[in-house]
Amino acid sequence: MKIRLSIFLLLLTAGLIVPARSHSAVNEPTEADSASHWGASLSVMPGRAIAVDEWQKKWQKGTRNWAADLKLTLATLPSDSDAYASDYGYPTLSAGLRWSFNHGITTHKGIEFWGEDENALKEVGYDSRMGNILSLYGEFARPLVRRHHWEVDYTIDMGFGYSPYIYNKVDAIDNELIGSHLLIFFGAGVHATYHFAHDWGLRLGLDFYHHSNGAVDRPNKGANIVAPSLGIVYQPYYEASVAEQPKRSEPFASYWYLNLSASAGVRSLIEEWQLTQFYTNPGDEDYRTGDFKHYMAYSASADVMWRYARRWATGLGVDVFYGDYDKRVKEISISRGYDETVSPWSVGIAAKHEAFYHRLSLNVSLGFYLYRKMGTWARELEAPYYERIGLNYSFPRLGGLKIGVNVKAHKTKADLTELLISYPATIFAKKNRKKHQ
Repeated sequence: MKIRLSIFLLLLTAGLIVPARSHSAVNEPTEADSASHWGASLSVMPGRAIAVDEWQKKWQKGTRNWAADLKLTLATLPSDSDAYASDYGYPTLSAGLRWSFNHGITTHKGIEFWGEDENALKEVGYDSRMGNILSLYGEFARPLVRRHHWEVDYTIDMGFGYSPYIYNKVDAIDNELIGSHLLIFFGAGVHATYHFAHDWGLRLGLDFYHHSNGAVDRPNKGANIVAPSLGIVYQPYYEASVAEQPKRSEPFASYWYLNLSASAGVRSLIEEWQLTQFYTNPGDEDYRTGDFKHYMAYSASADVMWRYARRWATGLGVDVFYGDYDKRVKEISISRGYDETVSPWSVGIAAKHEAFYHRLSLNVSLGFYLYRKMGTWARELEAPYYERIGLNYSFPRLGGLKIGVNVKAHKTKADLTELLISYPATIFAKKNRKKHQ
C-alpha cells in the first residue's frame, strides 16, 4: 500500500519541477542566442532545524545540518519580448538538486514525557536521528535589484525529496519529523550576488526550506530548516540582462471569472497517531507503530476572482470538504471517553490569491471554517482556520482547464495532499482571458 501511495505522491509532485514557457512569445530566440540564456550555480548551506510548536521544542535535541545545492538556470532577457518576463522583471527558472545532511538533527523524549510508573510508556536509551534527504525541485527567482556588479533577488522552490532513513521502532522511535520516504519540498529565500568577473558571481543568501509528506503518512511533524547560503554562480547572460533596455509589456485589461474546482486527496489520521503513541500499552502490537491506514478526502470550491494584472488574481471563495474517515474518528473518540457529533462534511470561506507565469500558476488561500465537527482531537490539535498552497498547469486549448497539486494545512501543519482540477469560467472579457492564458 505504501509503495502505491509513494508512486501516487511522486506523480502529484512531479509537475512541480517542470518549468514551462508559453509558445506565445513574440520572438523565439535563435540557437545562437539560447546558449547565452543558460547558467549554473553551486552553493553550501549550513543550517539549523527550527521547532514549530512547544512540544517539538521539548524533545528536539540536535539542530545542525548542512546542504549542498546545484542548479541549472534558464534566464529570460528583454530581447525575448516576453510579456510575463517583463512584468516580473526578467526572472530566471532553475532545476535544482539539493543533498541535505541531517544526522545532526536529533530527537529524544525523556522521562518527563512518559512518566516513571512501570505501566507508563517507555523512554528509549538513544537519540533518534533524522535521515539525509535528496531533493529535486524547480525554482522561480525574481530580481529586485540589478546593477552592473550587484543583484538582489528572492526565490520560490517547489519539488519533492527522498529520505532512505525514516521513523521506525528500532533506532528512530522519537523521530517524529519524517515518517515516509517520499516527501514534498518547499523553499524560499533572498540573495545578493556580487559579479566579480564577466560571467561569474559570488552569492550570499538566507534560505528557508521544508520537507514533509503532506500528511499522507505518519509521523509528519516535518523538517523546517533555516540556513545561510554561500555559492558561486555562472551567468554568461547577466551582462545582457543589465545592458539591454527593458521592453514595455503589452497592456492588460482586467476581468472577473468564476473559478470552479474539485479535488481528491489522501491523508492519514492524527487521531490514530495520538492513539498509538500515547494511549497504547508498550506490549501491544500497535504500540508506537509506523504503519497507518490511508483515507480519501474530497473537496469542491467556487471562487469569484478578479485578475487585475497579467501575473495576479485575487478573490473570495467557498470550500466544501468531505472525508470518508468520520466513522474511524468517532470510534477513536468514544474509546477515549468522548461521545460527540462527528461529521464527514466541513464548509469554509476563504480569501484566495493566484500568481501566474505562462501556463504555471501558484495558488495560496486562507480560509475559516463555517462548519466543522471532526471530534475532540481535531478541535484541540487543529485551528479554526486552514491554509492551502499548490502549483497548477493550465491547458489553453481546453479553455484554461488546470491540473494541480495542493497541500491543505492547519496552522502550517499538513492535513492532506490533493490532486486538483479547476476551470476558470469567465464572467466578463472572455476574449481578454483567452489572449493572456
